[in-house]
Amino acid sequence: MMRLAAAFLLLVFATLSPAQTYPVKPVRMIIPFPPGGSNDVIGRAVGTYLAERLGQGVVIDNRGGGGGIIGIDAAAKSPADGYTLLLISTTLPMTVALGRLPTDIMKAFTPIALLGTGPSVLAVPPSLPVDSVKGLIELARAKPGQLNAASAGIGSFQHFATELFRLQAGVDFVIVQYKGGGPALTDTLAGVTQMNLGSMVQILPHIRSGKLRALGVGSARRNPALPDVPTIAEAGVPGYEANNWWGVLAPAGTPAPVIARLRQEITAILESPEMRKRFEAEGGEAARMSQQEFADLIAAEMVKWTKVVKDAGIKAE
Repeated sequence: MMRLAAAFLLLVFATLSPAQTYPVKPVRMIIPFPPGGSNDVIGRAVGTYLAERLGQGVVIDNRGGGGGIIGIDAAAKSPADGYTLLLISTTLPMTVALGRLPTDIMKAFTPIALLGTGPSVLAVPPSLPVDSVKGLIELARAKPGQLNAASAGIGSFQHFATELFRLQAGVDFVIVQYKGGGPALTDTLAGVTQMNLGSMVQILPHIRSGKLRALGVGSARRNPALPDVPTIAEAGVPGYEANNWWGVLAPAGTPAPVIARLRQEITAILESPEMRKRFEAEGGEAARMSQQEFADLIAAEMVKWTKVVKDAGIKAE
């Protein structure tokens, strides 16, 4: 009878779909940057809610280095079983634009869901004697090559947003590369670097505390979180726009029922009032796209930032 019972249980589990049995252990979410940056902020927030809905822990694995390459490569080589996810942002197509990834992203991963979007914001420490985008441009032109801008690393969102600003504003300053948005922000707060053009989700708390001064936002229209701060385009750099976004991928080959379960839970999280308020409070916006629309967004971003790489003469290191 014991053998029959065991056989029956095996038969029951064998007939269950992957989505019905998933997950049976903690899920790992790789964030390809150090703690402190916008990827980390968004990843941890979503990971907390996802753990509640899955009934299993979601372990955050910060794999910083190489402008995201180390973490992306680690995720691509992980088993396609739904227990390894990759938190990505605009940095992914930027890294692809630099030709730094050893794998074809569109073939190596399956898009699950876009999480949200958020503009860049140009901020400076209070010690810098400027209070507008035009004032910063004038200072940079008066002191060519003497001002420093912090970047989260070559190929990062901060790097490309800053390069785009430098190109369109026609100014000369030094972009200092750090190993992530956290270290880059720390030095701007300390006055070591004179400007930081990064994700609003990361920088906004320091603007509100008075530790940084916002000069302009990188969106097409003013952001409700900073209603009195003009867009960079209206403040002196016509046509400037640099928005960040975040999403979740899984290694290619992950069972479709598991992808569907993850997408279902993430969609529910993004539609919750709590998550929407959290994004809005930090200057972002929860998003909703189909898997195909998300894939199309990634492809379009690759085209956009490849042009910036070419125009700015950016070289991978």
